[in-house]
Amino acid sequence: MRKILLGFLVFVVLLVVALVAAPFLFKDKLRALADKQIAQRVRAKVQYNPADIDVTLLSTFPNLGLDIKNLRVIGLDSFSRDTLAYLPDLRVGLDLMSVIKGQQIDVKSVALDQPDIAIEVLKSGRANWDIMLSNSAAASKGQDTSSVNLAIQGWKITNGRLRYDDRSIPFRMDARGVNHTGKGDFAKNIFDLTSNTTINKLTATYNGIDYLTNKQVNADVALAMDLNKHLYTFKENQVKLNDFPFSFAGAIGLPNATDITYDITFKALQTDFKNILSLVPGVFNAQFKDVAASGQVAFSGYYKGVQNKLRMPGYGVNLTVTNGRFKYPQLPQEAKNINVAMVVDNPSGFTNNVKVNISNFHLDLGTNPVDGNVAIDGLNPMQVDGRVKANVNLAEALKVYPVAGLTMRGQFFVDATGKGTYSKTQMPVVNAAIKMTNGYVKSDKFPAPIEDINLSGTVVNATGQVNDTYVNLPQFHMLLEGEPLDGRLAAHNINSPVFDADVKGTVDLTKITRIFPLQGMTVTGRVSGNIAAAGNMADVNAGRYQNVKASGTVQAKNVTYQSKELPQGVNISSATGTFNNNQIVVQSLNGTAGTSDFAASGTVSNYLGYLFTPGQPLRGNLTVNSHNFNVNEFMVDPVSNKSTATGKAAPTQASGVVAIPKFFDLVLNSKVDNVTYDNLKLTNATGTVTVNNQIATLKNLTFNTLGATFGTTGSYNTQNLAHPKFDLGLNIKNLNFQSAFQAFNTVKALVPLAAAVQGVFNTTFSASGEMGQDMLPKLSTLSGNGVFDILKASVLQSPTLSQIASLTTLPELKNLSIINKVVNAQIVDGKLIVKPFDFAVGDLKLTLGGTNSLAGIVDYVAAINAPTGKLGNALNSKLTQLTGVQNIQGTDRVTLGLDIGGNISSPTVKLTSGSLKDQGKAIVTNVVKTKLTDALLGLANKNRAKGDSTQKATAVTQQNAQEQLNLEIQKKKLEAEAKAKQAIGNGLNSLFGGGRKATPTPPAPADTTKK
Repeated sequence: MRKILLGFLVFVVLLVVALVAAPFLFKDKLRALADKQIAQRVRAKVQYNPADIDVTLLSTFPNLGLDIKNLRVIGLDSFSRDTLAYLPDLRVGLDLMSVIKGQQIDVKSVALDQPDIAIEVLKSGRANWDIMLSNSAAASKGQDTSSVNLAIQGWKITNGRLRYDDRSIPFRMDARGVNHTGKGDFAKNIFDLTSNTTINKLTATYNGIDYLTNKQVNADVALAMDLNKHLYTFKENQVKLNDFPFSFAGAIGLPNATDITYDITFKALQTDFKNILSLVPGVFNAQFKDVAASGQVAFSGYYKGVQNKLRMPGYGVNLTVTNGRFKYPQLPQEAKNINVAMVVDNPSGFTNNVKVNISNFHLDLGTNPVDGNVAIDGLNPMQVDGRVKANVNLAEALKVYPVAGLTMRGQFFVDATGKGTYSKTQMPVVNAAIKMTNGYVKSDKFPAPIEDINLSGTVVNATGQVNDTYVNLPQFHMLLEGEPLDGRLAAHNINSPVFDADVKGTVDLTKITRIFPLQGMTVTGRVSGNIAAAGNMADVNAGRYQNVKASGTVQAKNVTYQSKELPQGVNISSATGTFNNNQIVVQSLNGTAGTSDFAASGTVSNYLGYLFTPGQPLRGNLTVNSHNFNVNEFMVDPVSNKSTATGKAAPTQASGVVAIPKFFDLVLNSKVDNVTYDNLKLTNATGTVTVNNQIATLKNLTFNTLGATFGTTGSYNTQNLAHPKFDLGLNIKNLNFQSAFQAFNTVKALVPLAAAVQGVFNTTFSASGEMGQDMLPKLSTLSGNGVFDILKASVLQSPTLSQIASLTTLPELKNLSIINKVVNAQIVDGKLIVKPFDFAVGDLKLTLGGTNSLAGIVDYVAAINAPTGKLGNALNSKLTQLTGVQNIQGTDRVTLGLDIGGNISSPTVKLTSGSLKDQGKAIVTNVVKTKLTDALLGLANKNRAKGDSTQKATAVTQQNAQEQLNLEIQKKKLEAEAKAKQAIGNGLNSLFGGGRKATPTPPAPADTTKK
């Protein structure tokens, strides 16, 4: 007994030691393994703080627990700005013995707390979740694929969010409050997998239409897993969507690397109408449990076939509602006689081959009947045969179906039929009539009701030809907070409409946008006008505005506009204008944009073409004045094309680039008293800006800043917003060297010597290149040439001059003064090349030229012609070696050649040549010519490499496009074959009386709308 107790005590001590020591023993090892696996197997940016990794045995024994906080996975390339997954708390259970052995680590469990996962699929089909390198691909690279083994037995997700956005379909899903648990032994090849999933809010949208809105989900699913055959068979399962329960039967298989096979049927587990009623948006609320409902539902369907790049499984749904009714206990009326018979069938799986047949739809909203039916065959082209007829008293409808905070009155009538082909060139034969009498709509969310709504109209197409569609709204009238709005509209010939319309009244934009919200935008103010227009869009497109009758007046007061793209907002305090068919005359317009004020007048033309014909420009000639304008507020992100301004305060520095609007052809004659651009303050800015094709052309633009006068002409191009370009000519008068060095990063990088220069200069310089996100030139792209007219310059305490003076024993070179000297310069491939120039310092004659690089490296050549007697003995000895003249002191003057390298703060100066001839200009000129030639050659090679890269990228894009085209051609071929087989099958069934028996449907009730 004593030995047993002693052994147990030793075991407990060792266990406690292991529990305490585990974090220290395995933390670094597991982190190194995770980093290695991420680097080799994950094509994404994985971000986490090493301090947020913890290892424990206390809470996970006998497994080892690996806990990672705040892990973020961000995609690459097209998804480089998107977070694929944010995992605040990831807990992984590892088999302890496998960690100790270290050969292969077995993952036993995974738990995620509050994960946020956003899955995206682009139109091209590329998915952001495709980030893992397969085992075979890793093995082909010689990477270890056996370090980690998935032997999972359980997993858990707590309060997660899953977003799915597939733009290739297009389909969106947003699941919030996701809780999921699952069990299954993946160490075995045949086992049962069980799971439970609950979702608090599920929203699903297809092609812009919400089919599920904030629905609840509870799913218990059991699958028989056969990993050898890659076959997964549904066993007992039940899924509950709101109060509607249904189940699956069948199997999903992965027979090869490209195909997924489905053979699944589903059906409703209950047949009460109340259950399916809970799927209707807005019905599932606190009062739903008290709703009285009756009627029967039959719901079933299938999903069968192969999914791969070319095919999708076939599917079908059958839904029948018989004698349905529901009534809210607090409301006096009920919805009754609800009868629906719907069949959706598409055995081929190709979306274009779908058939939808709603042979019967009827309900009575109190005493108000609604009838309809529709049959659809295919999508492009679409064969349609349907009708809808309703005559509803809106006040009675609300007595049947509650809508919180909404009041409606009036009689609404619609009777529409459509039969024929719908495509780009055809439409069904249509006869539709709509009418509303004494309408009234009021919501608690909006400040005022829309009253006295009276309108009637028809839509008629008697031939099925698109251009034979006639829309006629002979009158409409409404009151918005007591102010009338009246008008009429007649139009036909859809491809090139012939129209005749007029509208008269005052609109309070604040109230109208609360009634009809504009997503992401806020608009307020009042606009009144009297507008009439009649004509043919063919004349508008061709610019024959004389054939269009348009006239009217518009006045606006205190109109404001704010959006995500324009967070600083625009406020038009007052504006008046008149217009005709050709142009708008802006008589006056006053307002602010953020902290910037403006006033404008002039003319705007081609507004009809701009509004109604995509790609036509808005033309105009305006005079614009401003007292204060902050350019920084109008910067946009070059990737998202959204404003970088916050809308709270005017930014003091530039962030983003200024975007030139598309389809604007404007001449702006501008005068601005004060301009803020980056951290510069400009005054008295005047000139003409021409905007066309996303290019702003500056003409005679002048302004004052830094105590100097600036003039510029040229262009700024944002056709490629990520790489905006400029080509400007500058004419600057009386600019101080120190001011230029402090204000412009271009001067700091290319003329670092300016840091030690006091004085004033003029320049006439032409420069081109690319703008950065700070609206300052990207130095590596600069090219240019021009002249610097140095009016006065003094160079004091320069390390470079100190070395030159020391080397040449000429102390007067420690400080230089230059007056009225013209220097020619050129910028090539981001390098400033200073062409040789002469100047004198006492009886010394100097020639200087060379280059500055972006890295701050200087490479200059100097020649100094000096009296021989001024040179020291040590230098005379060196010159004797360089010239071969023994009696240097016997000569009158000598020319020294110097190389100046390094950088401005740490220069290197070397004596490279000596000559008795006064040939300094020739020495410097030859060297600078060589440097210029080298720079031009380097630029040519860079452009050639860039062109080769662009051609290669274009070739890859063209190859991908061709592969996608081939895929679409194959799909179309298979789709046509499937449709033909289906048609032949239907014909044979009709000939021999075979085929499936149709689902019986109840007889349609009589058309009660006539009552």
